[in-house]
Amino acid sequence: MEKILTILVAALPVGELRAAIPLAIFRWGISPFEAYILAVIGNFLPVIPLLWFLEHATHRVAAWHPFFHKTFHWVFERTRRKHGKKFETSKALALFIFVAIPLPLTGAWTGAVASYLFGIPFWKAVLAIGCGVLVSGLLVLASAGLFL
Repeated sequence: MEKILTILVAALPVGELRAAIPLAIFRWGISPFEAYILAVIGNFLPVIPLLWFLEHATHRVAAWHPFFHKTFHWVFERTRRKHGKKFETSKALALFIFVAIPLPLTGAWTGAVASYLFGIPFWKAVLAIGCGVLVSGLLVLASAGLFL
């Protein structure tokens, strides 16, 4: 049961790895290696469905009503215009770094939303977020004084 809870906590958009790994180790007595693996799996589980959902849901809603079409167009264009230059040369690398830093409001969920807003291609986003999750988990272990 504790292993399933570790995966579920890591899959949540709030705590992600930062909550799942310490809970698994200190509360549920799972080894650091196993906690890392379970938390990484749990944190990555929602990434592909979330990226797919964002792509399809915004297109469907935009096609449904002109107000939403104008609003989404304005938000995406404005975001890319204001912040796109910062990430233009290496969007995937910036996304990886963003996800890899285990701070509040950085992680797989926010990375998926950011990749969609900045127009990072689907598979590049999946790879960058996946690698970021791996590094973030290691940093959480290291910050807790634990090693694999």
